[in-house]
Order: sequence, then C-alpha cells, then structure tokens
Amino acid sequence: MTRVAVVTAGVSTPSSTRLLADRLAAAVADALPGADIQIIELRPLARDLADAVVTGFPAGALASAVATVGAADAVIAVTPVFAASYSGLFKMFVDVLEPDALRGTPVLLAATAGSARHSLVLEHAMRPLFSYLRALTVPTAVFAAPEDWAGATPLADRIDRAATELAELVAGRPAHHHAATPVPFEQLLAG
Repeated sequence: MTRVAVVTAGVSTPSSTRLLADRLAAAVADALPGADIQIIELRPLARDLADAVVTGFPAGALASAVATVGAADAVIAVTPVFAASYSGLFKMFVDVLEPDALRGTPVLLAATAGSARHSLVLEHAMRPLFSYLRALTVPTAVFAAPEDWAGATPLADRIDRAATELAELVAGRPAHHHAATPVPFEQLLAG
C-alpha cells in the first residue's frame, strides 16, 4: 500500500491552506487507488515544534508526525505564504526532519496566499528547499489565491495534473508534460 503524508501549515480555522491540502489529497487518492493518505496539520503542533527546535528532538504527537513523513512513499507539502516565503511553522517542521528523511521521496508542492503576486514562492523558496532535501518534486506545483477558489476550473486542472505527476513518480514512471516537440541539440547550437 502506498503511504502519502499531507503536511499542511495553515494557521487559521477554516484555512484555505487546509482546503487546498484536502483537494490535493483527494486528487492523489483518485490517481493512486488504495493509497493510505495521512493528513498532518502543523497548527496544533506549533508548541511541540518550538520545543523540538530548542531541544533538538521531536516528542509526542510531533514525533509521530515526523515518523509518518519519514515513512511516506510520497508527500504533499502545503504552506501559506507569509512575507514572500513559506510560513515559519512550515519551515520549523522541515527543520526537525532528519536530514535524509525526504531523500528520493516524490513531493507535490503547493501554497496559498492572499494575492497571485506570491505564486513564485513555489519556485523561488519551496522548490530549492526540497531540492536541498534531495526530494523529487513534481513538475507542476499548485498555487491558490482567493480568485482561484471562485473560478475552480483552472485550479482543478492544476490539482489534477500535479496529482497525476505525483502518482507517476510513485509508480516509478517519470512525470511528463505534453509539450511541444523538443528541438535537437545540434539545432540549438546552430542558433
């Protein structure tokens, strides 16, 4: 059975970050029938995270969450955007993971924010973070601003595409895009 850990760092209730995490989890469940999907909400773990950062080891519910992520065959990582980057709560969780916890693990990146202007956080903050952790990030990252929830079709399309890419990585098939025919290398050199 495929184990998928969904890490969501929303800080409000209700949370658009959790809503996006739930939609991604449902799409991945459709793409990976029979998968065991575990949701890890970081908000209730905030105090345990602060303790773990200071003491150097996670305890209690946080230790369980860390173990779930470490044992996962795939991860969905969803954060709100604060000050043009992932949230501090999200980063604290990443900081308490073992250095090789996500090595080779397929990861779907997602974020929410109050403005579409923050969409590049996925490429400029999250993707480098998970690259450092040697995770295998799917090509399609999912960003949702307030206007995306009203016109759900483009958001739904991005969610489905990212879920399919994650399922393909888990199954050992490379994620692919239906792109234009590649230009031969010799032609690129010719200018």
